[in-house]
Amino acid sequence: MVINPQSKTSADITILTSSAGSSAETTSERSGFIINGPGEYEIKEVFIKGFAGSVYLITFEGIKLCFLGTEGDTEQIEDVDILFAPVSLYKKAVSLEPSLIIPMDYNEATLNQFLKESGEKSVDPIDKLVIKKKDLEGKEGEIVVLKEE
Repeated sequence: MVINPQSKTSADITILTSSAGSSAETTSERSGFIINGPGEYEIKEVFIKGFAGSVYLITFEGIKLCFLGTEGDTEQIEDVDILFAPVSLYKKAVSLEPSLIIPMDYNEATLNQFLKESGEKSVDPIDKLVIKKKDLEGKEGEIVVLKEE
């Protein structure tokens, strides 16, 4: 599964948000099932619920991921394990009480502000995050920064 690919890539599921640009620029016949809006989807044991405002709740292998769009309503979102959130939505991100928060759509200054609001001094970016449900136990709002490609 890929969310907002930066170039044409091969995946079983491709999720595009309104900020992702034209689907012709980032999708191909190898993009698999393309999701670009609200609705409920089940593809290869992955359950996806899309809400207005580019909010997606993705459940697979017992883990709930939430992709938080820029203006989405989160009233129906609960029990999030991993939250991908724009740095501008720190308060909304924290209100969802996820185990992990992965910031998106940032530059150095906005990421530093996000970390400051969270009480973190700095977080070293990592290349890749591999996690299982049991790894999330006891985590509350921990911030993980992924390196940009």
